[in-house]
Amino acid sequence: MSSVVSPIRQPLVNGGKTYHQITEDICSPTERMPSTQWFIAFAVSIAFLGVFAFSVFWTVYWGIGSWNLNRTIGWSWDITNFVWWVGIGHAGTLISAILLLFRQKWRTGVNRAAEAMTIFAVICAGQYPLLHVGRIWLVFFIFPYPNTRGPLWVNFNSPLLWDVFAISTYLTVSLLFWYTGLVPDFATLRDRSKGIRRRIYNGLSFGWTGSAKHWQRWEALSLILAGLATPLVLSVHTIVSFDFATSVIPGWHTTIFPPYFVAGAIFSGFAMVQTLMIITRKVLKLQDYITLEHIESMNKVILVTGTIVGVAYLTELFNAWDSGYIYEQFAFYNRVLGPFYWSYIGMMTCNVLSPQIFWWKKMRRNIFVTFIMSLFVNVGMWFERFVIIATTLARDYLPSSWSYYTPTWVEIGLFVGTLGLFFTLFLLFTRVAPVVAIAEVKSILKTSGDQYSHEEH
Repeated sequence: MSSVVSPIRQPLVNGGKTYHQITEDICSPTERMPSTQWFIAFAVSIAFLGVFAFSVFWTVYWGIGSWNLNRTIGWSWDITNFVWWVGIGHAGTLISAILLLFRQKWRTGVNRAAEAMTIFAVICAGQYPLLHVGRIWLVFFIFPYPNTRGPLWVNFNSPLLWDVFAISTYLTVSLLFWYTGLVPDFATLRDRSKGIRRRIYNGLSFGWTGSAKHWQRWEALSLILAGLATPLVLSVHTIVSFDFATSVIPGWHTTIFPPYFVAGAIFSGFAMVQTLMIITRKVLKLQDYITLEHIESMNKVILVTGTIVGVAYLTELFNAWDSGYIYEQFAFYNRVLGPFYWSYIGMMTCNVLSPQIFWWKKMRRNIFVTFIMSLFVNVGMWFERFVIIATTLARDYLPSSWSYYTPTWVEIGLFVGTLGLFFTLFLLFTRVAPVVAIAEVKSILKTSGDQYSHEEH
């Protein structure tokens, strides 16, 4: 009996899988019938999306007077949820761009879904400015454009206009970056498909052949887009923080907001990535590609950014105390001990205390603990935005105008509905494109000691 090398010489990667098996594992969720778990999740998401559609109709028909806006709190759940969604959208670009530039191998298991999360979160965030203008059919007035009705230009001094430019730019670059990464995988799906499905993927792949020139141009474009996207990670949420920091309202007029908001956005974004990754790896059976090492690395980032956010909270309190400005001091006293004290306690508990469990390696690698902590962080970051907005505006200079804010069913429906919109888009994404980047996973996996498959004869 002699050992003869098989004509099919396929490298065996970590775990004993061949490159062909990697392609099969990652592509199969888009080719087979969805599981029962997927159908249940999709049905729930569609139900929430229906709530969103009804709430939007109600808002447009009756106006934003159907929200519980009052003479003091003009910004309520709409801006709270807007900033929360923008923050969630940060981690996708961070993982894909910064970690690509630094050649971090652990990004490959999570970057594709994280990029998709960025697109869908920004779409959800964009719903709130559209609705908050009141007459949604006149939303084009927020863009500067030449017209025949005289000098009609937007106010370039307004931070809300800065949001329009920053987020539209961020969405454009993120969309290009996401789609560029998908092109090779669309070509793989094209080669595995037939009929109309093959023609669709052929169009999406732009005639990709996998030649050396195609790969060279693809890598060059990816690096260019990563270089453009990296400063956007810092600039977008900095500009969102200017919505507050450029005002003269005590509690908002502070220079710590830009770095504080950026750290918080990365913090909440990574937590949402963890939530999605843990669900995805279980439902789509991708444990070999979204590994414990990926989850542990993400938890380290959550621990670091959570600690930075905690330092920012304490710095705010110290600055208010040290300022000697009674209105600033009252604003922060009101945050901690005022009528919305419960939101401040929730913020500190979820954002500062709960992530400290990740100092222990055993906890960082525990799937159940990680999932619960990711939910805690997202809840805590929502509390943070609510604390900044509601507690600051509820009590201004005139005690006669003090009020207490509670949302109406319409506002709750809009928020629940955007969750439905987000998960509906993500679940549909898992059906039409690989959740893990096939080519990038293959590029970082080393061949095993027995490099080629062989048969004993």
